[in-house]
Amino acid sequence: MKKIFIGNLPSNTKEQDIQNLFAEFGTVRSAKLVMDVFSGQCKGFGFIEMEGHEARAAIAGLNGRDFNGQSLKVNFESPRPGGRRRR
Repeated sequence: MKKIFIGNLPSNTKEQDIQNLFAEFGTVRSAKLVMDVFSGQCKGFGFIEMEGHEARAAIAGLNGRDFNGQSLKVNFESPRPGGRRRR
């Protein structure tokens, strides 16, 4: 199972939109958009989980593709520099 980062999403994007988009390339195991707490709108990025070969095909097919007027950024999730620190 591979986790894919999706960036540069329009603020009106819904999880179902992303699932439908990635379903062209295989089975979407999970989809999660990062939402603004106050407005309830998408913050412009999210994550999808798919099998490895399907994930690679989705990245190749969707990175740079126009989605509702914006060019998507799609790649494998990479850890944040320095990691995330909790207090």
